[in-house]
Amino acid sequence: MSSKPQTPLGALVTAGDGQTAAEPIADGIFMVKDITNAYLVTTKDGDLLVNTGFLGHGARNKELFAPHRTGPLRRIILTQSHADHYGALPEQKEDGTQVIAGAGFTDTAAYFDRLAPFLGRRSGKLWASMTRRDGPPPKPPVIIPDIAVATTHAFEQGGRRFEVVKTPGGETLCSVFLWMPDEKTVFTSNLFGPVWRAMPNLVTIRGDRPRLVRAYLRSVEQVRALEPELVITGHGDPIRGRDTIRADLDRMHAAVSYLERETIAGMNAGRMVQDLMREIALPDDLKIGEFHGKTPWVVRAIWEENAGWFHYADGTTALYGVPRSAVDADLAEMAGGAGALAVRAHAHVVSQRPLEALHLLDIALHVAPDHEAALDVKKAALEQLLAASGGANLSETMWLKAEIADAEARLAKQKQEGEG
Repeated sequence: MSSKPQTPLGALVTAGDGQTAAEPIADGIFMVKDITNAYLVTTKDGDLLVNTGFLGHGARNKELFAPHRTGPLRRIILTQSHADHYGALPEQKEDGTQVIAGAGFTDTAAYFDRLAPFLGRRSGKLWASMTRRDGPPPKPPVIIPDIAVATTHAFEQGGRRFEVVKTPGGETLCSVFLWMPDEKTVFTSNLFGPVWRAMPNLVTIRGDRPRLVRAYLRSVEQVRALEPELVITGHGDPIRGRDTIRADLDRMHAAVSYLERETIAGMNAGRMVQDLMREIALPDDLKIGEFHGKTPWVVRAIWEENAGWFHYADGTTALYGVPRSAVDADLAEMAGGAGALAVRAHAHVVSQRPLEALHLLDIALHVAPDHEAALDVKKAALEQLLAASGGANLSETMWLKAEIADAEARLAKQKQEGEG
């Protein structure tokens, strides 16, 4: 993992790097920090895990939990079919361990397997500044749950009662949470995203199936109705106190409901999605963290969830397979070449208009991919965006860093070839 300063979510994802012991967080509940945290629950009749951690971390997580183990591992609950939740399962599963997940778990895993080359390329670029990984991500294990929960699966183990509850929202269509009714404790993991009291990431930059806004809201209502006193999430410390949890869930529900209302109002008023992305903002009393999802991205996700991919403002060409970039060479020639576009783009950068600059540079670098002046201006425009972002949102920060690194690599190559 990178040692450079992290975004808030980046810091949570890497929090386990220096962990040397599982952390007790409640009576008989222990946390191992991972890319998504894993939890051990002990009972008078053996133990239970909630998620297992990431690929390659199984031996490490098993060792950290070992001092707290009280008996056989009876069950593993997987809250969603993402590899950071189940990748470390094979090293921790024991003979007789029952694996419980939401209905659709294997379908979701198959979806990621079918799209592995596509998603691997995108994740590789996006996460390069965090993982320093060479090549595509490792292939996750194939997990077939013993029980696939379609509604609710309740059981008792060693004097503690548990309910695995299927939820309409979450990061995958198979998402569940684990409820311990006697202890008013709920394990939500990433049901509401990787950071508590933050904007959901309804459409991820790396690519994934869209997450529907009404499903998110119903999931908030589902957990809120339980009146939990302890919420254990996928990252960071647990959330404690019924009143605090209720207030946070109310705020999350109100914030996303507001964005849905305003987006639909704008759609009905005939506004373009880009207008709404710029103009819709949460009132101060509804603001929540934007560490993975962002307000303008949620606005766009809601717009496209309700209207699909065809934006009338894009015109007839959007219905066909010839992109606007097909005429980049014409535009560059008419403008006087890539150099002239770079000069105009630089003027936009000087005037603090990096996005306008990047529109021009996309044309210039399409016709002249290694144009040194255009790459220089592109790097400056991206750095301007990164500085303006404040480095709070993980996906935005990783993307901008990846683009800056690409521009720097191409400039270095140009310099090397020039000296050769």
